[in-house]
Amino acid sequence: MISNNSIQCSVNNCKHHAQDVNYCTLEKIKVGTHENNPTKMECTDCESFDLKSSCEC
Repeated sequence: MISNNSIQCSVNNCKHHAQDVNYCTLEKIKVGTHENNPTKMECTDCESFDLKSSCEC
């Protein structure tokens, strides 16, 4: 996997995590929200997240 050094990521159970380093392997990601008026980091979501198939979370 080739990591994208422009997108840092620490979510190891994502299919797109570079594994050896804390970066994403996608060329771009989509960030969204589950709130009508997001005001904190916790209100945002990485909508590119895809659960790794071998993950037992």
